[in-house]
Amino acid sequence: MNDSWMARPTDPAPAAATAPAADLLRATALTKSYRLGNRAVAVLRGVDVSLARGEFLVLRGASGAGKSTLLHLLGGLDVPDAGHIWFDGRNLATLGNAALTQFRNRRIGFVFQAYHLLPELDALENVCLPARLARTRVPEAEARGRELLARVGLAERADHRPAELSGGEQQRVAIARALMNQPDVLLADEPTGNLDSQTGAQIIQLLASLWEDRQVTLIIATHDPQVATRAPRVAELVDGRIR
Repeated sequence: MNDSWMARPTDPAPAAATAPAADLLRATALTKSYRLGNRAVAVLRGVDVSLARGEFLVLRGASGAGKSTLLHLLGGLDVPDAGHIWFDGRNLATLGNAALTQFRNRRIGFVFQAYHLLPELDALENVCLPARLARTRVPEAEARGRELLARVGLAERADHRPAELSGGEQQRVAIARALMNQPDVLLADEPTGNLDSQTGAQIIQLLASLWEDRQVTLIIATHDPQVATRAPRVAELVDGRIR
């Protein structure tokens, strides 16, 4: 499969694999179920969502509403049982495993509730991981990693390992890592869930300012109603559907 669309999104693709390009990210009629013992539990029941380039969406919903599942589908970490996801006009279902891995590495940034930093690496090494996977030259990756750590207020903590950092600092490292390859879309899944209210507010402020400065397309999934006050657009997941 030709994966060059990731570097040149205007390249033509087969008609069956394409959709109108007005939206950067568009999903239609997504359904997803999981097996729990002998029964299937429906999580998403026909979700439609679209975002133009540079939009900021807060996805609200109670715990278990399907927010994480939806983000995983939109970011190519999982596949829907039914429905379609288009990114920059290309249907993700047409990508093979290698192309999908490259898509996630180059065009999507992930921020998780649990940080997912490698404990044996220092902050700079954790931030540089996506660039190393993209085979970026080490000096170039480290220079950008230091720039990002400075942007999130951790310039002096570059050589500290996760165990030497607070929860808020670890989340800042995770945000810097997510931005390493200059993604088009940043997906943040309950980014304040493990933080106290003051630190959580600082993380949301950081994400909002990064969106304003870089014009990355940002989706934050949260059950915190205060987070929604920062976004120009809010959607709510209820019973597997967007309200």
